[in-house]
Amino acid sequence: MSQASVRKIFIRLVLVTVGMFGFGFALVPLYDLFCDVTGLNGKTNTEAFIPVAELIDTSREIKVQFIATNNENMSWEFRPEVFEVTVHPGEEVQTTFYARNPSSDRMVAQAIPSIAPGRAATYFHKTECFCFNQQTLSGGEQIDMPLKFIVDRDVPRNVNTITLSYTLFDVTKTGVIQTDSLVAR
Repeated sequence: MSQASVRKIFIRLVLVTVGMFGFGFALVPLYDLFCDVTGLNGKTNTEAFIPVAELIDTSREIKVQFIATNNENMSWEFRPEVFEVTVHPGEEVQTTFYARNPSSDRMVAQAIPSIAPGRAATYFHKTECFCFNQQTLSGGEQIDMPLKFIVDRDVPRNVNTITLSYTLFDVTKTGVIQTDSLVAR
């Protein structure tokens, strides 16, 4: 091989390496943009929503189901107080989730929500949620954690059931969620 050929190959390899690094660096923002555009992954809306009582659609009912799971490293008992409610679009609904720290140590937890079907996520508005903040419980302590939400009147007519699931993570040592074990955002 000539020196010119080796130089071309070297330049191409450097360009491919820089391109791969750039793509890896841009992957998270691209993923977030993709989820926002397509409604995939059940990512909930992060903007505040103000309820208006006159905008309740009493002609429709939507079933909202609740699921609570723990990350593999979380020892807390964690569950919804009710597993399902029927709501009218536009109506503010309040429910609670129960948590208990069975250990003897103080622990800090963070709940991460997910909505199914994904196309309903932009129409599901939490006005108060325990997932907005980390929860700290001493050993043996228990708590009822509030959740207030509204299913938007503009939710598509073919959405009759929405499932809201939370995964609870132990963030005691780090204070942040370990993203390597986080699948859904």
